[in-house]
Amino acid sequence: MQNLKITVFQAYLFWENIDKNLQNISLRLSGGVREKTDLIVLPEMFNTGFTMKAEELAEEMDGKTMQWLAKTAQSYDCVITGSLIIKEKGNFYNRMIWMLPSGDYQFYDKHHLFSMGDEDKHFTAGQTPLIVELKGWKIRLAICYDLRFPVWLRNKNAEYDILLLIASWPDKRSSHWRTLIHARSIENQSYVIAVNRVGHDGNQVYHSGHSMCIDPYGNTVYYKPEDEDLYTFSINYPDLEKTRRQFPFLKDADNYTIS
Repeated sequence: MQNLKITVFQAYLFWENIDKNLQNISLRLSGGVREKTDLIVLPEMFNTGFTMKAEELAEEMDGKTMQWLAKTAQSYDCVITGSLIIKEKGNFYNRMIWMLPSGDYQFYDKHHLFSMGDEDKHFTAGQTPLIVELKGWKIRLAICYDLRFPVWLRNKNAEYDILLLIASWPDKRSSHWRTLIHARSIENQSYVIAVNRVGHDGNQVYHSGHSMCIDPYGNTVYYKPEDEDLYTFSINYPDLEKTRRQFPFLKDADNYTIS
């Protein structure tokens, strides 16, 4: 199994301004991605910020941001991922796109909608988990509030190697964020890569980043509180295999169904 090189962008987002966000991200990537990478990870609702103006800001699957994602993936010859507001068949989704350099894509619709922020009043919840593959690595996609629900993210039968979480997680609950990310990595014996935004949004909610990568043993590979950060790091499969081999507790996990 090949090592995986991942570029995360802990971004400041311009409130409800699609053009400005796409321009800023393009500029930062052009100046900051100086080596070949396999994956670029952007935060939740990277083109608008975490807004409930779904009807006003939603795009369709052939819209401007999808075209930008396809062009960017092709330009850097890597996968790029992040979520945006998508309108489909009269419903609105907080949809995480997994865009390949070829222009092909897969997507995951956020399952746990943040009811305390009225997300459930404006969006439709996805019902299907998604595991994608990159260079042989199996990657489970998740969005923000999903982090609080370990049953939804449980790594049954070691079906994934990386839990990839994107977020707009506020600073006032950052201690929860840091604790839960470590818990998810340890209990699932997987890498957890979690990418948050920074700065105030249009509701004056402050986001302090704390993006990180935690290895299957709970050790920190990458961690960045505060400030914008564009950073590339590598993870390797032998470390994952070693952890699972030395402490093979996943086989003893309970069986269950989700309804």
